[in-house]
Amino acid sequence: MCAADKLLNNIELLRKKMTDVALQEGFSSNESVEISQELDKLLNRYNEIKQPMHHKD
Repeated sequence: MCAADKLLNNIELLRKKMTDVALQEGFSSNESVEISQELDKLLNRYNEIKQPMHHKD
């Protein structure tokens, strides 16, 4: 399994956890927000891996 696939798997697991926590504790609970922020970081990392580098001219 390549790094992008592992990252995508982690994203899916974290997305499910965030949904479960948000439904139990509320969407604005501290834990929901922390998971959401971590999910954002993983999604950004995944996008960096999957998109070609853009160079400024």
